[in-house]
Amino acid sequence: MVDSFWVKLRLVHIGGSMSGQLENRVAIITGAGEGIGRGIANAFIKEGAKIVIAEINSELGQQASDELGDNAVFVQTDVSMKKDNERMVEAAVEQWGTLDILVNNAWGGGAISRVESKSPELMEHGLNVGFLGPLWAMVAAHPFMKEKGYGRIVNLCSLNGVNAHMGTVEYNSAKEALRSATRTAAREWAPLGITANIICPAAKSASFFRVMSQFPELIAAADAANPMGRMGDCEEDIGPVAVFLATEGSSYVTGNTLFVDGGSHINGSSWAPDLGE
Repeated sequence: MVDSFWVKLRLVHIGGSMSGQLENRVAIITGAGEGIGRGIANAFIKEGAKIVIAEINSELGQQASDELGDNAVFVQTDVSMKKDNERMVEAAVEQWGTLDILVNNAWGGGAISRVESKSPELMEHGLNVGFLGPLWAMVAAHPFMKEKGYGRIVNLCSLNGVNAHMGTVEYNSAKEALRSATRTAAREWAPLGITANIICPAAKSASFFRVMSQFPELIAAADAANPMGRMGDCEEDIGPVAVFLATEGSSYVTGNTLFVDGGSHINGSSWAPDLGE
């Protein structure tokens, strides 16, 4: 009873109360130390989920785990490594006894530059982090979800790939490959009770600000270009959609791309940084 009181107190402290949509569900969220991953982690905890924070940055990962309370554990994870994706799934099952939800969110970053300037190492890293890593995580989660006849996979992709934004070909390519793989998995795994969906978000995440640090004038431009006049909030705008896709209420939704972007996808993007010659 005392432990329950303190868990609820922590939930109030991070900005909400538990309604229980994810009660007794176990989730892995990659890159949950900050940004959109952390926003989704906050939203999941408020709904009663037990979560694994799979994060490469040990300081951010441990801090998130400490702040989110007893229903969160940190597992240091380099999502570009197949064995790390397998290990985080094993850790979730070892810690909580099962796995219901997988959220592939992590991204490793990269410099904005032209297609012809990208190194082979950068392209390979982008594909490993943004495509192959999430794919291996899905494969590792599959047998546990298949056994119980229930699974929710939520993959974070991007308007960058859909709209072919300039300067980020490694990111765009990885995210579009992941979107295709997600739809394929949705088709193959639908009879098993496993759904797989994509969120393309627009939010002021930590990675957004890191990228925009190269072109700070584009921060205000990004707000102005959004039909709603603002970029989204990681927890308040992106979190609830991820929660929906993780619940039983989304059981008839699979293979979809949800643009959680304030309408930015409607007319494309005016994103055009000056990349020089």
